Amino acid sequence: MSDVQRYLLAVDPDKTKASIIAKGTAEKLESKNTTLIEVVQSLGEYINEEDATIRARTIVYLSEVIGQLSPTFLSRQQIQILCQFLCARIEDGGAVDGLRKLQGLGRFNTEMAVTTFRAMLEHFQDLQIRPQSQRLQILELLNDLMSNHRNGLKGLGDESIVGITDLVSGEKDPRNLMVIFSILKVIMVEWDISGHAETLFDSIFCYFPITFRPPPDDPYGITAQDLKSRLRDCVAASSFFAPYAFPQLIDKLDSTSPNVKKDVLQTITACASSYSLTTVSNYSVTLWESIKFEILNVQEEDLAEEALTSLQAIAIRLSRGLDSTDPKTPLARYLRPIMKECNEQLHEPQQKQAKPAGQILSALGIASPVAFYLIVKTVVPPLNTLYQDADSIGKQRALLEVLVQLLDSAVAVYGTPSIPAPTTTTENALEPFKDRLFELSSQALMSTAADEVSFRVVALKALLRLCVLRKYLQDNEIGMAVQYFDEIVLVEDPSGKDDLKKEAIRALVEISRIKPNLIMDITFPAFMSKLPDFSLAENQDYLITLEGLAQLSVEKFVSDTLIRRLLHRLDVVLQNDGSSAYPRAILSTLHYVLSQRDLPHDSNLGSYHEKIVVGLISRVVLASTGEAPTTALNEEATLEILGRLATMIVRALEDHKQNSVAIQVYSLFADEGTFTPVPFRKDTPKLQRSTMILSTALMAGVGRSVALQYTDSDNASIQRLLAELVRLALIEDVPAIRQAILRQIGLLTNKFLPSQETRDVTDYLRNIVSGLLGTATMTENAVRVVFWEAKGLILRLAHTDDVLERLLCLLSSPGCGLVSARGFSLLLAPDEVLCKENGASIRLLANQKVFNICVPRIAKEFRTAETSIKPNYLIALSGILKHMPTKVVMPEVDTLLPLLLQSVDLEDSNVKAATIQTLAVISQESPKAVEGHMGSLVTRLLKSASNSKATTASVRHNALRCLRIFPGRVKDSTLLSYRNAVTRGLLVALDDPKRQVRKEAVECRAAWFNMDEPQSD
Repeated sequence: MSDVQRYLLAVDPDKTKASIIAKGTAEKLESKNTTLIEVVQSLGEYINEEDATIRARTIVYLSEVIGQLSPTFLSRQQIQILCQFLCARIEDGGAVDGLRKLQGLGRFNTEMAVTTFRAMLEHFQDLQIRPQSQRLQILELLNDLMSNHRNGLKGLGDESIVGITDLVSGEKDPRNLMVIFSILKVIMVEWDISGHAETLFDSIFCYFPITFRPPPDDPYGITAQDLKSRLRDCVAASSFFAPYAFPQLIDKLDSTSPNVKKDVLQTITACASSYSLTTVSNYSVTLWESIKFEILNVQEEDLAEEALTSLQAIAIRLSRGLDSTDPKTPLARYLRPIMKECNEQLHEPQQKQAKPAGQILSALGIASPVAFYLIVKTVVPPLNTLYQDADSIGKQRALLEVLVQLLDSAVAVYGTPSIPAPTTTTENALEPFKDRLFELSSQALMSTAADEVSFRVVALKALLRLCVLRKYLQDNEIGMAVQYFDEIVLVEDPSGKDDLKKEAIRALVEISRIKPNLIMDITFPAFMSKLPDFSLAENQDYLITLEGLAQLSVEKFVSDTLIRRLLHRLDVVLQNDGSSAYPRAILSTLHYVLSQRDLPHDSNLGSYHEKIVVGLISRVVLASTGEAPTTALNEEATLEILGRLATMIVRALEDHKQNSVAIQVYSLFADEGTFTPVPFRKDTPKLQRSTMILSTALMAGVGRSVALQYTDSDNASIQRLLAELVRLALIEDVPAIRQAILRQIGLLTNKFLPSQETRDVTDYLRNIVSGLLGTATMTENAVRVVFWEAKGLILRLAHTDDVLERLLCLLSSPGCGLVSARGFSLLLAPDEVLCKENGASIRLLANQKVFNICVPRIAKEFRTAETSIKPNYLIALSGILKHMPTKVVMPEVDTLLPLLLQSVDLEDSNVKAATIQTLAVISQESPKAVEGHMGSLVTRLLKSASNSKATTASVRHNALRCLRIFPGRVKDSTLLSYRNAVTRGLLVALDDPKRQVRKEAVECRAAWFNMDEPQSD
């Protein structure tokens, strides 16, 4: 039996086996066990078969054999014979695929390409009545010929243009159109189309605008935007299209569809960018007259933006290669009517068309230095006159806003000292107006009534742009502006001027990037002089100054100086009595400034370690022992901020320095005999116990490979330290200190405990839990210890099943069940100390593991639990779900919903808010799951949203948000029976004392009101 016979028998039931047969034939050819003539002759009786299916499969067999051959096996003569053979049978299935494989071979020449092309034209005149898949295959063959044998087709001239245009006309399938647009673009760009421009243009513009919408889950991934981009490239491919494109595009601007208008404007932009200069010049004024309506009478902001881009694209094209400001150039002729109209609009600066006129001038000014020069010379003098003659602040503000827009163009064209623009020989047309513009902006900013905030903000923006414009103002002039900005921030009454102060600080930040020396010489002394040596509790003016200094620290040179001066000021402040909030604010500012630095590579890191970590912590320790006076640094709130600062610095230290810190985690850099560390001591005073906050910070900052103080080569050392920390946590009654000790427990079990010791710690945890279950007297501290120790183990996935099993047992305890239930929210909650940044082991599957173990157990035990115990399970469930990713929760929605509904009835506001938030997520992700519970949901959510005395604002806001989600996601037919009840129930929420709740209630009511009545079948 021949290979072709075997192939034909196998291809229908088993295509893989058939392919193996074809591959075998190719191997026989390459090993010379058969010849190509013999293979072709073996096809004889099947290639002439009356049954089209058999003929097609025979050709497919030959195509597969060709595809399996090495690229250099076939000679040119053999390829030519095969090409002629397949072209003669091109209408049989598989021939096109065979030709695609042949044309990819190196010996396939131009003559063969032309033969193939002409065969396509001859046999596929009825292309559009063929199936889509066959049309696509034919178009892909044509695309391959265009890619690999373009010169051969190009040599056919008119024959190829007319033939391809006729071949592809009438196509509608988006997959095929993507190929067609690519083919036609090549012809439009590389062929001489002067005699066929209208035909080619009509062949593509009949698809404009694209209205294609891909079906849901479209496997081909073709979007409307893909088609629009390909079509736009075709329309913009040749200047020969201009007489047809521009008039039709202008006509379509009258469309009422914003999408059509957007497509038109984007296409005009593309055409303006690619057509020849002469062509664009001929149509430039006509296009302006048509496009300006979209800007001056703005209806859609995005359309106005597109229109501005189109006008700008025309100016950019006309500016290409232009360095002359001659008024007779195409660019000048284009700009002349635009500037005339904009100047007319600016005569009424408070009218709605004045602002768009400024936007037009700004967009065109950015196009090129020459365009900017022409605009400034024509617009700025009358603008100055109008400003001088303006009889109201409103008019002056409107004109000043136009000036700001022009200055934005200047910055874009000429750059800033730090971001220079391309060099140009065109002079800055603003140069003659420098003194006037500086005076005008300064007076508007500093001499206007203080309550004219919006006007002064515009003036400030104008002055800032004058300062940052490259090679414009002198340093002394910029220095004057800096003084103005300083005065606004530091001297003026802050009431009602937040916007102005924020803009002034932003301006100083901008100037610090280009002129840091002016900030150092002028702003720093001014700001530092405003920082008091001490502060009373009721006076917090220093906050504005510190905020400004923090934001000014963007440049390293500036921030280095700021850090030094703040540390000095902190030292002065600590020596004086006053509000402890002030030193905390200074430390917070230092934390912000250092957080903006690349500390591991900072040359001053060692200095920060010595002055902040060692210096300030030593000061705290000495004060705690009575060796030095007690200051605000010894307060728990201040210690927490200092701790964050220390963690950040220690984290960036090199390993050997971290080792030095680690062995002093508890002695805190104090000399031996001066300070006795807190662990393993009895009756330690509170002031000394508070240093545990700093010990926690240092422990968090060091790497996991270091040896901590009180740990050595003995395997039991960490466990001994852990037991001591547990003892301290059990007796500690100061919340901040207790939290610090608990975090140390979490760090030890998660970050420092060797894997081989986790089983011992798990057993220790089991003993504590057993003690809790076996005693009637229970302390909340004991439960806290259990959950922090469990948190450390669970996050690293150490004996998670065993640990969670013990925790779940606590829920049924009458004594500690409620407290333990609240502890479940801690297990997966993000923590600023026990986090990845500090080297903690937080495994990706920890969330999934906790969910899979806890949720089924809680659901099961809830059903059989006593009534008094049931809330414990609901609270625990809420705590787990609070920090659980949606993708983990959704598969168990059916199990969770009944429990969540009952959780909404609990009085605990935190639990209620978290539960409603989870319900909102479920409603968004799986609306069908909640449809069967809609009555219960609506009733409970309305109750939660309406009771402002019994629920927090967060609960009410979440409840309303959840209610708002239902319309549009849950079927209207399900919701309509509840609409009246919801709209009546929202009346109370509409009068809620909290604005955010009232706002959510308004949106919720609108969503329910706008539901459609179900349509009758």
